[in-house]
Amino acid sequence: MTLRAFLFLTVAVILYSCQTEPQPNSTEQALPPSTPNPPAEGFNAEGSDPQAIAIADSVMLAMGGRQSWDTTRYFHWNFFGMRTLLWDKKEGLVKITMLKDSTQMVVDLDTGEGKIYSQGKMVTDETALREGLQQAKSIWINDAYWLFMPFKLKDSGVTLAYLKADTTQAGQAADLLQLTFDSVGDTPQNKYHVWVGKEDRLVRQWAYFSNATDEEPKFILPWDDYQTYGDLLLSGDRGERQITDIRVMEEVPRAAFAVN
Repeated sequence: MTLRAFLFLTVAVILYSCQTEPQPNSTEQALPPSTPNPPAEGFNAEGSDPQAIAIADSVMLAMGGRQSWDTTRYFHWNFFGMRTLLWDKKEGLVKITMLKDSTQMVVDLDTGEGKIYSQGKMVTDETALREGLQQAKSIWINDAYWLFMPFKLKDSGVTLAYLKADTTQAGQAADLLQLTFDSVGDTPQNKYHVWVGKEDRLVRQWAYFSNATDEEPKFILPWDDYQTYGDLLLSGDRGERQITDIRVMEEVPRAAFAVN
């Protein structure tokens, strides 16, 4: 690690040590060249703008850094008051609890196997179980993206484009990126625009397009109220929609992933 990188990370630890809005970082310090952030296999590096890739790397650093993201294992959050999710990132295991009817679903994201407890009993019908677990995985894909998208700018199947310098609806100077997808997730036809703050290098706003060919987004929402959780910065404020009860944990008993 270079001296510049060491000094930057030392300052970052101090700034992020309290549960408050992070202080701006210098744009020049956004990404020391020695800071590793390798893309996921299948990321479209050739088709992506080098400037957009550099900004994505600076976002990862501002959010806590690649090492912190890779080593943080357990996450919990409440998605819009509809359901809670408990995610073991290392094992690829997620438990979803529907708050309306207390249905519990546990699914292995790699194998698709799992269990569902609904209406006071275990779901044993093979068709119902298979469809329910597919739904659980789709829920996780959606809900996790609403919270962790800044860490996934160089995911498999993603193409990054730099569009222009712009301002958010709140008036913050930002760089505008575009994300398109190729054969990944449940909705690869989607498109996102992402505003990255020029000073702090945090995602400050995003726009969602149902189709990559759409000119007008379905919505534009802020990414506000960044707070420190463990070694990471996370934002749960989407304006009219709120992600709450965000927790990062070092240890979670295996029994927490049981359904009953």
